[in-house]
Amino acid sequence: MSKLEATITHIQSQEALHIVAFDFHGLTLKMMSLELPKSAIVGAKVLLGAKPTAIALSKGEAGMLSYSNQIAMSIKTLKAGELLCALTLEGFGVTLESIITKESALRMALQEGEKVTALIKASELSIMEVLDV
Repeated sequence: MSKLEATITHIQSQEALHIVAFDFHGLTLKMMSLELPKSAIVGAKVLLGAKPTAIALSKGEAGMLSYSNQIAMSIKTLKAGELLCALTLEGFGVTLESIITKESALRMALQEGEKVTALIKASELSIMEVLDV
């Protein structure tokens, strides 16, 4: 699980659906959730999580994307297997893990040290822990 420390900046709720905005090193990240811890309030520091299989990558000019969360990173390590490729990404003092198909890694000609954008859908980001209020 990839982890990001962020601060809640805004919460929108309608019935059981919540859209939560976070500040992550000056970037706005968003999460869509049906459940929200009671201690998750504006101003609270939280630990966000995303599964490696939920982190897609973009390279170069991708145009407009519907992904709410787009984080500029560098590829630290790239390990290709028979079917999948595991990548370690670094940026903003954090490390994220991404798992994509080997075919995608080859098509994109990904290399260690290269700059990419980590893409995380709002529905794939979750609050793992509320750190403080």
